[in-house]
Amino acid sequence: MPFLYGLMIVTLVALLPLPPLLQNQDYHQFADQRELFGIPNFWNVVSNLPFIAVGAIGLARFRWNATTLVLFGGIFLTGFGSSYYHLDPNDQTLFWDRLPMTLCFAAILSAAVEERVDARAGATLLPPLLVIGIFSLLLWRWTDDLRLYAWAQFFPFASLVLILSFFPPKYTGASYWVAAAALYALAKLMEHYDHAVYSLGGVLSGHTLKHLAAAAACFAILRLFQVRRPLETVARSAPGRG
Repeated sequence: MPFLYGLMIVTLVALLPLPPLLQNQDYHQFADQRELFGIPNFWNVVSNLPFIAVGAIGLARFRWNATTLVLFGGIFLTGFGSSYYHLDPNDQTLFWDRLPMTLCFAAILSAAVEERVDARAGATLLPPLLVIGIFSLLLWRWTDDLRLYAWAQFFPFASLVLILSFFPPKYTGASYWVAAAALYALAKLMEHYDHAVYSLGGVLSGHTLKHLAAAAACFAILRLFQVRRPLETVARSAPGRG
């Protein structure tokens, strides 16, 4: 894992000469602001329910491991944090939307390292990633600078792609990792084209579909943990072996 730690250091240092990244206030102006049943921004609020469901199922089964506890706890809290934000979108409520997501980003990378590279290395990686992620949001609130938060979001995703590309699987269910990465990329695409998607028919906005795609990515990760088995165990139990 020296390569990954080295990449972390290099990319963090590379942030220093960049200009501060400020929160664009237009971000809070989502395409679909319809109120239904007395709930403002209804669809952007209720589309977070799948996060709560996936997180609750994951916590019920996988809460005994630190990485999966943080992962599914983060997914569970994302449903509440994002709902809270979309009831009244502003920088203050956005903090509580982003905080549980940083837990998820850190835990997903840690889980991938545990599974593909080395279990101890993945467990060791989790605390520093959590510290950086949480500090990045505090730094944003203190300085209005989002550079470190952008790193905390995209470095785990980029590292996950590298790990999936260059380290062979040690467990079954590898396709769930690929599905999760693809669905997360789709979620970011839907987020970017929020207004364009909503303009196509006014049914659902890109941001609402972003929530659903991201929740589907979380479900893919849940399924991975539910079905995976060590490949060496599968090989030993195959007919004709032993």
